[in-house]
Amino acid sequence: MLTPLRRRRTPGLRREETAQLCGISTTWYTWLEQGRDVSCSSATLSRIATALKLSTTERRYLFTLAELRDPQQDHTAPTAPATLLSLPEQISSPAYLLDPLWNVLSANSAAKTLFDAWLNSSETNQLRYVFLNLNARIFLTDWLTRAQRLLAEFRADTVSSARTKPFQTLVSTLQRESPEFNRFWEDQSVLPREGGQRSFQHPTQGLLHYDQTTFIPTAHAGYKLVILSRSTATPDSTP
Repeated sequence: MLTPLRRRRTPGLRREETAQLCGISTTWYTWLEQGRDVSCSSATLSRIATALKLSTTERRYLFTLAELRDPQQDHTAPTAPATLLSLPEQISSPAYLLDPLWNVLSANSAAKTLFDAWLNSSETNQLRYVFLNLNARIFLTDWLTRAQRLLAEFRADTVSSARTKPFQTLVSTLQRESPEFNRFWEDQSVLPREGGQRSFQHPTQGLLHYDQTTFIPTAHAGYKLVILSRSTATPDSTP
């Protein structure tokens, strides 16, 4: 319970009240506000963010500045709104929506036709398809190079989820079931997600070439809308 303080005209919490809510001294909280070189744990920063009622964006910004991991990320699973899930169906080219762990949440009919063995199966995680589904080794041209690149992109993209249970379960399962995944994972490589040309060896349509573009929704940064448009060029092949 807060210690009673005199009434004031200015809205919001005083330093004393914020410090009291967070279980820290007013002096230490003042030093933190002033940007002094003080040590702050992620748990303490989490209490401060909660006391100040920071928005998701403000909270993420605070932890990024402090170079600390938000403990709430360990148990708060983001939920994709219906408007986000419906995006692929509004696009004529193959398109699908990935969640933060690269599970496909929705895909349009063109994508399901192109990635039949992946998007029409019960297991729609992109990494599990690439490393555990034998079809991927035929469907994706230059599979070995593309699989290695994909994993480096995944590691870079999911760094904020690395301590979560779903992430650890996915990685440990793939390490156990795929020798290639285990070997590539030990390389510790990180790369930005790459768009560009993709090539697929389709079972009925033959060799197909696409240009891939990935969009990240501003309000839902963990998600990705992937769109593939037909191309006459050749090179890459990761979906």
